[in-house]
Amino acid sequence: MLICLTASHKNAGFDMLERLSASSEHAGPRLTDGNEAVRGAVVVATCNRYEAYLDLDIPHGDSPVEAVHDAIFAVGDIAGLSTDELRSTFDFVHGNAVAGHLFSVAAGLESVVVGEGEIAGQVRRSLEHARADGTTTPELERLFQRASQTSRKVKNRTGIGHEGRSLVRLALDLAESRVTDWSAVRVLLVGTGRYAGASLAALRDRGVVDVAVHSVSGRASRFAANHGIEAVSNADYAMAAAGADLIVTCTTVDHHVVDRDLLVLGRTELAVAAGRAPVALLPGRESSADAAGATDASADDAPRQLVIDLGLPRNVAADVVEVAGVELLDLETIKIHAPLEEFGSTDAAREIVDRAARNFGRVAEELDLAPAVVALRRHVFDVLDAEIDRARSRGDDDGRTEAALRHMAGVLLHTPMVRSREYARAGDQQAWLDGLEAIFGIRPEAPSATSGIAEGEQGDDDARPAADAR
Repeated sequence: MLICLTASHKNAGFDMLERLSASSEHAGPRLTDGNEAVRGAVVVATCNRYEAYLDLDIPHGDSPVEAVHDAIFAVGDIAGLSTDELRSTFDFVHGNAVAGHLFSVAAGLESVVVGEGEIAGQVRRSLEHARADGTTTPELERLFQRASQTSRKVKNRTGIGHEGRSLVRLALDLAESRVTDWSAVRVLLVGTGRYAGASLAALRDRGVVDVAVHSVSGRASRFAANHGIEAVSNADYAMAAAGADLIVTCTTVDHHVVDRDLLVLGRTELAVAAGRAPVALLPGRESSADAAGATDASADDAPRQLVIDLGLPRNVAADVVEVAGVELLDLETIKIHAPLEEFGSTDAAREIVDRAARNFGRVAEELDLAPAVVALRRHVFDVLDAEIDRARSRGDDDGRTEAALRHMAGVLLHTPMVRSREYARAGDQQAWLDGLEAIFGIRPEAPSATSGIAEGEQGDDDARPAADAR
């Protein structure tokens, strides 16, 4: 049984999402260890959602409540959140609805900015992380690979995603009113990870030419060389931050990379280098350490700076707004200004998602009966082989008896095979299994945990393996 526990911008505050995201790297193994029924887990953690996809080994008709409760407890334990708090926040998706939900997420239909392009890559990387942790299963592999295929189909067949929609571009759209000439804007990009490349591309699309990059993890030089921009060292970081008109942070570190003290230090260093008095803090915000030099000039003389924080956990401390001239644009603000869906494209995208989810469910239902179908065929062909051997021993020299027996076996199997699919699609697999046992005495073995994607499932014309490079 597949289930999904989901917290997103729709039902959780960014403070909670921040805490969940910070612990997501270690969640998979903890979830699979928390309850013996949890065979596998894939955790999807982005800047506006946290979701745990679980594959449960639950007997038919049994309740998954205990396993779900243990999963919520495990998530809360590593994130430092109470079980009651999470239980009242998490939405619970189960059965065939899990596929529809993940496919919609991967296609960008559940994002703050509908159709954002980054989410499909994040979903793929979540599966890769689960593989590295050893927490995936054949059914989760099938689910996530199908999600990637569906997101590509949505992008190729609808207008969703064609305009490079993303939080980065929306944030820059919101900054338009503050910028008169993008070509004159000095930008400091902090981070080389999840959104850095997308941020740089969006900036260049607007005509930005002066971009420098800093990396807390020491990857700035490589990123700068690959993208033709300047790298900022640790020693020059404060001055570069204070001298930038626009700072865009997009790192995955779990601490603030820009705060009040950094900007105050940078402005002081710039002022000393220029031989003038610094303007650091807003009136009334000076500490005793900052007051010297900060009160000799008006806050109106302070440089105007915009800081865009795309990180979760937050990359920027809230106290940056205490620095004169600084404005902060974070994920919560961006969410408020997210555009409405374009209904035509979105409706077409949801139709593709719904169709893919129904197909996924049908295949899953048929897979549930696969061991029984195999057992029935084995039973019939064992009888067939015995009768063919008997016919040969009695002189079936021309093979006519063997041919007739094989034809009869095919005819006898046809109706049970057709009925198995009908019962599976009606959700009544157990009735077919009961009939098989009553008539033939066959009790199939449980499906193998090593079985892969069903042959013939990927029958769509644009279905491709999901492990393509991004």
